[in-house]
Amino acid sequence: MQVYLLIALGGACGALSRYGIGRAVNIYLAQVHWPLGTFAVNIAGSFTIGALYVLITEKSTIHTDWRYVLMVGFLGAFTTFSTFSLESVAMLEAGKVALALLYMSATLASCVIGCWLGMSLAR
Repeated sequence: MQVYLLIALGGACGALSRYGIGRAVNIYLAQVHWPLGTFAVNIAGSFTIGALYVLITEKSTIHTDWRYVLMVGFLGAFTTFSTFSLESVAMLEAGKVALALLYMSATLASCVIGCWLGMSLAR
């Protein structure tokens, strides 16, 4: 039961953080025709999960219970593949094929590189 509470606590914090950061990015950069809020949180989440993975599983500098709070709960709710997918399909349906392909490619590459950087810096 404790694990479920840890995940729920982390998830609530992650969802609120994603909403706040995504909204702030989209408000301040409203003139950019790109889903920067989703892009930013997914890259930040990828970097963070890479660093946490090393700190929790390889270095054991953080207690494993924090894995549930931070990785499963917080980052699970903070990052958003479903919103990324919806935004990509919306661009495609609007006829913005080049922009959609750029968004999909940039997100995938940036998130993988972000995770690798997080792991590398944590090591």
